[in-house]
Amino acid sequence: MPTAIAVTSADLALPATDRQTPAAVVVRPPHAQSLDEALTELGAVLEHHGHLVALYSTACPPDHVRRLHTLRAVLESDRFAILPMDLPPLGLAVLAHQLRQLSLCDFSPGLLACAARLLAHYVHAGALLGTVARLDRVPTDLRSHLRSWVPGTHFAVLANPEPHLVHLDRHAERAADAGLRPPGFATRLACARGQSSGEWVDGVLARSWQVQGTYEVPLPAESAVWWGTHKVTEFAAAIPDLSVLYQLVASVRREECRWCGLELIGDRCAFCSAPTAVPGAGGGRRADGPARSLTGPDAATPASSLLRRRGLAPVSPGGVPGPEPGRRTAVRAR
Repeated sequence: MPTAIAVTSADLALPATDRQTPAAVVVRPPHAQSLDEALTELGAVLEHHGHLVALYSTACPPDHVRRLHTLRAVLESDRFAILPMDLPPLGLAVLAHQLRQLSLCDFSPGLLACAARLLAHYVHAGALLGTVARLDRVPTDLRSHLRSWVPGTHFAVLANPEPHLVHLDRHAERAADAGLRPPGFATRLACARGQSSGEWVDGVLARSWQVQGTYEVPLPAESAVWWGTHKVTEFAAAIPDLSVLYQLVASVRREECRWCGLELIGDRCAFCSAPTAVPGAGGGRRADGPARSLTGPDAATPASSLLRRRGLAPVSPGGVPGPEPGRRTAVRAR
């Protein structure tokens, strides 16, 4: 059975776009489910799927996060990975959907869980806000705070992959004019409206970023907490092609966890948190070579090169994107 992907609320479980994509497991908060019920439910999930990967955002209530760790401890299971993600709620929901799609491929549980950090780099998540007075997750200046008190003011904010905030000029015809550069590869745009019309998102932003399509979903409950306001229209642009997602993950060098033996990519096992680097080794070297992190530029190089070869990422000036050399790797389902 495919590895199960869990989220902390039903509004973070985006609807499947096909009949094959598995549904997300929802770990409900303590006030909505007793510990005994949660243990029975997740125990059955682990028995059926073998491994479980739970994602949660930094806006998740502390008692809910404690419930996740309590469940893992009581179940005494090293097959339960808990991953905090520094993504806005809608961005996390999109990432969870990508992992659900990839769970049908031939990736091991450890590799699939570690892929979350890699794929998060390619999720362009932000929001259209009516105020930034209580926004503390993206750097803001005093001028932006003062403008928040002016009626009718809007801000375009990009939280991932590079934080950026601009005062939105309604006369700007392109998102780039507002300072939001396009992703540089083919994406599909998810949009969730709060107490804001959000016409700029599915109009100006979608056209400027040349997305392959847009779709609307309900605004996650955690979004108001994450963005500091209910006057928000959240958006997330991500790669929709499963074959591209597959090759992005497959292109990164794999390691074996020194502690639990699971396959992994990056600098830390997602299930047992053991680092790939040998403790105390000079220069951060491993026993069999230099350590690599998914968050650094070196780790992003294989994936970026892949997007370039597929004609989905910009090339150097004067260059012309060409087809991927060699035979195309097929997505292999379990």
